[in-house]
Amino acid sequence: MCLIALLFAGLSFKKVRSEGEGSELIKKLTTVIHKSAMVYLNTQYKYIAVFVIVLAIILTILISPLTAVCFVIGATLSATAGYIGMFTATSANGRTAHAATRGIADAFRVSFASGTVMGMTVVGLGLFGLSVAFIGVSTLMDGSTIYDIVNVVAGFSLGASSIALFARVGGGIFTKAADVGADLVGKVEAGIPEDDARNPAVIADNVGDNVGDIAGMGADLYESYVGSIISTMLLAAAAILTISKGGDISLILGIESTAASAACPSTTLLSSRWSSPQSVSSVPSSVRSSSKQRRPSLPLFTWHSTWAL
Repeated sequence: MCLIALLFAGLSFKKVRSEGEGSELIKKLTTVIHKSAMVYLNTQYKYIAVFVIVLAIILTILISPLTAVCFVIGATLSATAGYIGMFTATSANGRTAHAATRGIADAFRVSFASGTVMGMTVVGLGLFGLSVAFIGVSTLMDGSTIYDIVNVVAGFSLGASSIALFARVGGGIFTKAADVGADLVGKVEAGIPEDDARNPAVIADNVGDNVGDIAGMGADLYESYVGSIISTMLLAAAAILTISKGGDISLILGIESTAASAACPSTTLLSSRWSSPQSVSSVPSSVRSSSKQRRPSLPLFTWHSTWAL
């Protein structure tokens, strides 16, 4: 099924590329935005690669080499999903604008095909990567329990989450900085409308929109998709382990829910009691303080839940 999803993504990409590129002005603007977005993504991935290598070495030493391999696979496929989505969307921008000259229906078909590439790529690469990781780990850990195998495969989700973190946060910061810069230069200093083609900073703003909302969102979706699958696998493995020891599996979800229910009121009370703003100007600092106070309690309740399982 994952290969079918990837095949459908390829066909959708071919459909997008078959559309006309439009006038010379549309081609020029599309090319500038496309190249700038890809330069940003290539630069970001170089720095992320260093982080992935360092963390993979740490995982190899502290946990296991197999977990590190799953981590690298998850990170690589997550980055690939974001890259494919970015390449497709920035190629489709101008084609969508050109199709809009023929009517809204044509523009919708082009843009929808572009989005389909990202969606099918996320699903296809997610299932493919998990399948390869699970089959490979199961083969190499022949004789181990399903719980131990899934714990190793969980490294795949960690890799996907790492890329999503950098792509989402980095892309968000870039797009917001470009947006504010374009507004300051255009509307405030030059007195021209927002997103006016006469403002060169608008190009950076459009690049930022693609970076944050496509590459960042793609990696984020990939992480959520993979994480939901692996979390279900972990619960199933925990249930099997519980049954093998004569336990009651009905308690598993109850314990998890109990830990979450205990964490929410306690962190809320801490935040409201110690972080209440005394004036309008102190609201931002109160929000930051509230966030910091919640952090120590989360590992505590997570550990409690894991120990109980």
